[in-house]
Amino acid sequence: MKRFIALLMGSMTQAPVMPDEATIARGMAAWKQWMVDHADVVEDLGGPCGKTKLIGPGGISDTRNAVSGYLVVKAEDQQKAAELFVGHPHFTIFPGTGVEVMEVLPIPGQ
Repeated sequence: MKRFIALLMGSMTQAPVMPDEATIARGMAAWKQWMVDHADVVEDLGGPCGKTKLIGPGGISDTRNAVSGYLVVKAEDQQKAAELFVGHPHFTIFPGTGVEVMEVLPIPGQ
């Protein structure tokens, strides 16, 4: 099985909207059920992501991106990994915009 990082994406153009308590409760129940249903392929539960720093040749600076959280799953291929997130509560209940899935590749020479 290959490893895939799933990036839970939010909007870069809209301010985050905090759902009401009923939506949060419904979303968290659906999220927990998704985790139970996929427990055999979730390798790292991940979690929400906070503010971003960019470190580069010019030093350290504040920056923004659309990543709002992550988790790591196992699957035969990228298509199968992507299919795990069809209908995910991150964007069907919560205000997320989608989930991006990328294979975690081996480090060259190891």
